[in-house]
Amino acid sequence: MKFNPADSIQDLQYFGEFGGVNPSISDSSTYTFLSAKTMFDTFEGNADGCYLYSRHSSPSNLYLGEALAAMEGTQTANVAASGMGAITPVLVQLCRAGDHIVSSRTIYGGTYAFLKNFTSKLGVETSFVDITKLAIVEKAITKNTKVLYCESVSNPLLEVADIQGLSALAKKHNLKLVVDNTFSPLSISPAKLGADVVCHSLTKFINGSSDSVGGVVCGTQEFINDLRNVNDGASMLLGSTMDSLRAASVLKNMRTLHIRMKQHSYNASYLADKFEKDGLKTVYPGLASHPSHQLFKSMMNKEYGFGGMLTIDVGSLEKANELMELMQHNNLGYLAVSLGFYKTLFSAPGSSTSSEIPEDEQKEMGLSNGLIRFSIGLDNNIERTYQMMKKCMIEVGVL
Repeated sequence: MKFNPADSIQDLQYFGEFGGVNPSISDSSTYTFLSAKTMFDTFEGNADGCYLYSRHSSPSNLYLGEALAAMEGTQTANVAASGMGAITPVLVQLCRAGDHIVSSRTIYGGTYAFLKNFTSKLGVETSFVDITKLAIVEKAITKNTKVLYCESVSNPLLEVADIQGLSALAKKHNLKLVVDNTFSPLSISPAKLGADVVCHSLTKFINGSSDSVGGVVCGTQEFINDLRNVNDGASMLLGSTMDSLRAASVLKNMRTLHIRMKQHSYNASYLADKFEKDGLKTVYPGLASHPSHQLFKSMMNKEYGFGGMLTIDVGSLEKANELMELMQHNNLGYLAVSLGFYKTLFSAPGSSTSSEIPEDEQKEMGLSNGLIRFSIGLDNNIERTYQMMKKCMIEVGVL
């Protein structure tokens, strides 16, 4: 049968300690052993199912990790306290001084800053390229390259990575393909398309209520074991551990992820179509005008749509700010960073989530001052929302 990520999540069923329909929350930082030998074996990584210390793992974190691995179709997963707490250990684990990374030029600002400003201190260099052009990607690979890094759908320009093409390049040159799938959970399954490691910021669509910060790394059992190793595992030693209460909360929210993603996608598709017809410069993977529309269609799990993210360009930062302030005043959403909330969120990424990227590089990649990034909410009547947004646009002179 064709892989369906929501079915894989649904097929997991847990019972709480006293028969509860939700698994019991493990509210302990350390765990007892009945024998000293078992404690020794656990430190050596040879006592499966035994818990040592919650920075290493906990039952609540493992439940969430299992659900996320099922969603992505990987052997296992390791959750972290934030998206960056998931991404950074992966890159540190895969690279050492003298190594090289080829990364998409359009990625989340925090990831860009880590690769541009931090890993160079460790002797790891990064080349930023147009990930949509495989010939350019391959040309950037050197004998020291160890990792290809991209986002399935990039932040904030919504460029779409050819994951199968990148996977073929990675295999050809013996590299690891690491994909951040935060913008497209359920819609795209990178591991099924050839990615070696899949990361998410759980803060966004997967949790969906903007009340928690979290991250996950999905991959092989061998790689996740390496990350958790007490002697040289980057996740273990850097210590970005998710709290058990948060893990339990995110796991409960995952049960409605498929419903939410369908509505996010439906609403975003509706607005993108309307905005484009109104003459606004609109970018959304579901539009036929998007340069990677057909590529996304070839990769997607169709019932979950093209995602909840879209951008429009209103020409200047002043106009963008004026429009966003008016939309917020009219209760159409929040002028806020992040994404995946039940209300629409909007921001000007050039001066917010991508501000770590220098202005000249923003201009080179096509990130203009007038760009507004929308995370479209779960509005029940999206036609009503559109009419209210259009009225705001007319009032500020965008339309």
